[in-house]
Amino acid sequence: MEVFQRIVGIILPVFIIIALGYAYARLRGDGVRSDMTAVNRVSMDVLCPLLVFTALAAKDFDVAHNLMLILAGALIALGSGLLAWPVARLLGYDVRTFVPPMIYNNCGNMGLPLAVLAFGASGLSSAVALFMACNLVYFSVGIKIIEAGRGGRRIAFLKFLASPMMLAMLIGMAFAVLHIAIPMPMFQAMKMLGDACIPIMLFALGVRMLDVSFKSWHIGLVGAIVCPVAGLAVAWLLDGVLPLTAAQRAQMYLFAALPPAVFCFMVAEQYKQEPDKVASIVLLGNLMALVFVPAGLWMGLRQG
Repeated sequence: MEVFQRIVGIILPVFIIIALGYAYARLRGDGVRSDMTAVNRVSMDVLCPLLVFTALAAKDFDVAHNLMLILAGALIALGSGLLAWPVARLLGYDVRTFVPPMIYNNCGNMGLPLAVLAFGASGLSSAVALFMACNLVYFSVGIKIIEAGRGGRRIAFLKFLASPMMLAMLIGMAFAVLHIAIPMPMFQAMKMLGDACIPIMLFALGVRMLDVSFKSWHIGLVGAIVCPVAGLAVAWLLDGVLPLTAAQRAQMYLFAALPPAVFCFMVAEQYKQEPDKVASIVLLGNLMALVFVPAGLWMGLRQG
């Protein structure tokens, strides 16, 4: 009962903020998209990179301590895609449509806030490590799958390497490895800005939900189930192999239970890779998170 109450306390604030974002978008109508454009740009270019950087550059972030967790994140992303591949073939889905969203879960908009609520500020650095691993897999393997048969486009990965988020990861890792100290007033200022990213990401996710529909609900439902089930299956296998602490196991299970990322829809739209179907996968996946995220938290907290 205590674990259940803790899970409810963790997920309710997240979904309340998402619901508020969706309600705001519904009330304001189409104009809200233009209103949120500048907010999203500031969030992606400034706030989120600062969140990542301060989590990595913090004194309590230990690169060596998180190596196994980074490996777990990469293996879960790869394993989920590997398990999703035969499902796509069996059901006649285009692999380029179905598999990449299974690789890239919502470890940013949903995963980071959930980690903070579940494990406190100390859990953010581990969540960022998983976020980094998932991004690296998606923007290499995932994008390569989407690009298959498209004449060798490599723009997305190069853009990702030069993005503020990736630069923040690389610089933050350098600060962590080299133990470079940041003056406390400057660090606190950056951390305050970074922390603002968490509720903004959730609110923006709610607004983004207005753009997706239940069209192609069949593939959406399959994807909504396959993504967390595959992730949790891989996590369960890794739990018996990797030397993870109790806190890291809990983080791993939470990460594995997350739904497909909203960003997958944006990439599908960019590549014109059946964006309506990817939208359904994302929408139903995030709705099904109400079931699978508590399951992942239960598995992780129970293990701990």
